[in-house]
Amino acid sequence: MAFAGMMVLLSLALTTWVSPHFIWFTVFVGANLFQSAFTGFCPVAIAMKKLGMKTEAQRALAKP
Repeated sequence: MAFAGMMVLLSLALTTWVSPHFIWFTVFVGANLFQSAFTGFCPVAIAMKKLGMKTEAQRALAKP
């Protein structure tokens, strides 16, 4: 969720300062968030897991 929020803010900044065409990146991120809310499928989460990153729930379980 934090990554998606960061991507939305980045794409809005790029839309403002670089090119209005970056709004399509914002649309893409929003569409991915919308579909993952219903399906639970998130390509970025899969990639992060393969890179060894843990979810917030996994970190909470590991705390003593």
